This record gives sequence, structure tokens and C-alpha cells, in this order.
Amino acid sequence: MAFGAGAASCAQWRLPQGYSLRPAVDADLPFLREVYASTRWEELQPTLWTTEQKLAFLSQQFALQHHHYHHYYPHTEFLLILHQHLAIGRIYVQRLASELTLMDIALLPAHRGQGLGSVLMAELVAEADRSGSRVSLHVERDNPAQRLYARFGFERVEDGDVYQFLRREPAAPR
Repeated sequence: MAFGAGAASCAQWRLPQGYSLRPAVDADLPFLREVYASTRWEELQPTLWTTEQKLAFLSQQFALQHHHYHHYYPHTEFLLILHQHLAIGRIYVQRLASELTLMDIALLPAHRGQGLGSVLMAELVAEADRSGSRVSLHVERDNPAQRLYARFGFERVEDGDVYQFLRREPAAPR
């Protein structure tokens, strides 16, 4: 069972050859947990926890995040990022009348830093511009993706303790 809206919209994304998106389903939860853990693993390295304790903590945190997103953001499209039909990441986008919210974008470590994030952001921004919608997101202060968001015209709206709230207004029609 898919746990997000809008399978039709993922077909509209123009991705490089061999890449595609598809709605996540319950059977994808182990993979989604793995992606989540890969984004948080480094920050747990200073702890004295065993590998098993770290994995248990990350599994619990993933379950809480997953529940929160699905409960409080019902208009979100939860998509897997595929390369040659193999899952390599996730992108979650909430679509409202005048705003797209990038809830999450994450790739497995082996697929980071190769430009795919830029392609996905370009597609999201193009969709927003076509519909006259702004795009918003939250990002941790020390996340290197901040440079990517700045290149796409995102500006800081709020500065929180951990997260910054960024927004990009739609481009003026030509």
C-alpha cells in the first residue's frame, strides 16, 4: 500500500537516463530505515554506544519520524529514488495549493555528491515555478546541502536552534 499521494506527479519529473521515482510502499520500510540511518550515522560516532545500540536508536528515531510525517503531513508524496530499478534514496514532497515543501531528500552514501540532488532540486523548482508556488524546507545549520539550496535561490526565513527554515519564491512568469 502506498503511503503518499500523487503517483502521477512522480512521472512528470525529468531525470537522467536510468533514474526514476516511485511511490514508497510498506515493503520499502527497511530500505527507508537504512537511508535514514545513513544520514544520522556520523553524528552518533562520538557516543560510547555499541553498533547495536546505535542501530536500535536510529531505528526508533526513524519510526518516530515516519509516524510524524504520515500523521501530520497527509498531502505528502513519499517517493523512492531509483537507479536502474534499485532504490538509492528518498524524496518526500508535500504539495499544497501555493507551496511545495521539501520534507526530506536523502541518498545512500555511495550516491551522494554526484549531482543527483541538483537534478531533483531543479525539477522541484521548475514544478513550483510552473504552478506559481513557493518552495520551503527545513535544514540543519551545518548541513552541506545549504550550498545547494542557496544556488536555487532559497533564503533563510527563520533561524532555529537546530534547523533553519528556508523558502524560495516562484520565479516571475516570462
